[in-house]
Amino acid sequence: MSRKLFFLATIALTAVSGLSNAPALAQGHMGSPQEQQACSRDASRFCRKDLGNDMAVQGCLQANRAKLSRSCSKVFQSHGM
Repeated sequence: MSRKLFFLATIALTAVSGLSNAPALAQGHMGSPQEQQACSRDASRFCRKDLGNDMAVQGCLQANRAKLSRSCSKVFQSHGM
């Protein structure tokens, strides 16, 4: 999985599940608390069935890109996606 995909999926998963000390933190891929917060509502709203599967959440958020909140959309844009 590319770093960008992993990063965005981690943002969504950690924000929704509250796993601030998830293994991704040790790998240095977790987004800032602000980035996590920006996408947590969208992940819960559009991707609830995929939570726990980072690739699926990332794909789900991208599939719903037109519906994402402005703040989550900016997170995607800031990472070149």
